[in-house]
Amino acid sequence: MRFWLRATLAVVFLAGCGGGGYLPYAPQSLPPSRIDQLAVAAASREGISARLIRAVILTESAGDPGAISRVGAEGLMQLMPGTAEDCGITDAFDPQQNVSCGAHYLHAMLARYRGDTELALAAYNAGPGAVDRYHGIPPYAETQEYVARVLAAYRNN
Repeated sequence: MRFWLRATLAVVFLAGCGGGGYLPYAPQSLPPSRIDQLAVAAASREGISARLIRAVILTESAGDPGAISRVGAEGLMQLMPGTAEDCGITDAFDPQQNVSCGAHYLHAMLARYRGDTELALAAYNAGPGAVDRYHGIPPYAETQEYVARVLAAYRNN
């Protein structure tokens, strides 16, 4: 019985984490109060919404600082290694470093798209090149669903 429970939890967890999948609960999630602390601190530094940062964290990793996506994105805000390197962080799994870098990148996307949250989120997920190429949210189901999930989490928190 234990094996089946573990196997089921593993499948559910892996299915949710690939490509920024949201899980309402992850076995290694940080407490909501810690996520809030990280989001508020990063929002203060970057001048963006703490609620938006929190929504990205919940959508990307369900609050699991050890999350790794199927494409290699890491940590709470699912940073790609190149993005983490650009931020100069030494440990993408360290919650403070990860959220600081993720919020900085999100701020850059918001600035690039003149405060358009939907385009900034699409760029966070698919890259700014894809948003520029399609002059809007790319026609990728994953990205369209991602934007909708983050916005829903933003409205509900």
